[in-house]
Amino acid sequence: MSNFNGFPARMEYTPVPNIFLNNLLPEITDIAELKLILHLFRLLYFKKGSPQFVSFNGLANDAGLMSSIKENYINPEETLHRGLELATQRKTILHIAAEDGNHEDIYLLNTESNRETIEKIKNGEIHLSGLETTHISPEILTEKQPNIFTLYEENVGLLTPMIAEELRDAEKTYPELWIKDAIKESVNAGKRNWRYISAVLERWETEGKSNGTHLRDFKKTDPDKFIKGKYGHAVKR
Repeated sequence: MSNFNGFPARMEYTPVPNIFLNNLLPEITDIAELKLILHLFRLLYFKKGSPQFVSFNGLANDAGLMSSIKENYINPEETLHRGLELATQRKTILHIAAEDGNHEDIYLLNTESNRETIEKIKNGEIHLSGLETTHISPEILTEKQPNIFTLYEENVGLLTPMIAEELRDAEKTYPELWIKDAIKESVNAGKRNWRYISAVLERWETEGKSNGTHLRDFKKTDPDKFIKGKYGHAVKR
């Protein structure tokens, strides 16, 4: 065992859902399954776009994961297969098997949005790279736009009660589209945290958004400005 020199002053973090720590972790007894899931959280956290998934080859070529699950006298890929099978059986992850040798198996976290995505794949409604499915227009992926809470949790990090309250306050102040765009900007800039998102919104309020609009312009034209405001409960349509 090599000595650990300690954590540095500045470092990146990977969010781990509390439901995993509280409900799933106590049930996991196989170390390969545990290490696989922890590395999967890391890999998916840095994925862009939607849906977020990883392929088998992507996992097999990840040096950190494969070094972590290496066992004496056992091929690392066999250990990887075991971890994936156990995590799939536990329904921590969802597995889409390739139909032939020209495509890869892919894996997603078992979330509500990913379950809906798999149903669309099965029905041939959408196509994902690496899968043999019927191709249709990519617009189908954005048919159902996620709300700001889902968008934050899927792209930025764990939605804690404190962050949820911050988002609710922001929703009262800024247009929903601004909040969604600020979340996307934080992802593109590699600054996945609420402090950055809030700073972007404040900058847009002061300097104007990239399309030239200011918050005051939105408030002038927003048909729901009175309903959404402080005295919205007293206003009838």
